Amino acid sequence: MIVRSVQDIIGTDRDIRGDSWASRRLLVAKDSVPFSLNETTVEAGTELQLWYKHHIESNYVVEGEGSVKNLDSGESFPLKPGTCYTLDQHDRHIVKATTRLKFVCVFHPPLTGQEKHDEDGSYLPATEHEGESS
Repeated sequence: MIVRSVQDIIGTDRDIRGDSWASRRLLVAKDSVPFSLNETTVEAGTELQLWYKHHIESNYVVEGEGSVKNLDSGESFPLKPGTCYTLDQHDRHIVKATTRLKFVCVFHPPLTGQEKHDEDGSYLPATEHEGESS
C-alpha cells in the first residue's frame, strides 16, 4: 500500500513548478502502478497550450474556474469544481485559468515525475527523458 500526502511532496523532486503552475506528483512510474497521479494548480490569468502526444490525461477540477479548448475542433468547455475532462485522443488543447485552478490529474502511461514540456506542450515518452531533472 502506498500512502502519501501533498505535504510529504512539497519541496522534493516530486514538486514540479513552472512560472504560473505547480504539479505535485503523488504517484509516478517508479511507484510501479500503471498510472501517475498529480495535484496541479494553475494560477489565475494563466493560459497553457498543451498536447500530450504520448500520454492519456484525465483532469478533475477541485477548485477554481476557467476553460479548456480543443484546438482541433475549436470547442471550448467551462471548468469549475466537479468537472472532469479527459484527453482521450491526445487532444491539443489550451487551459485558461480565470481564477486559480486546482486539478487532480491522472496520466497513462505514468509520468516519471521529472517531465518537462517540449516546444509543442507535450511530454517526451519516458524512455526519452529518464534521468532528466526539472
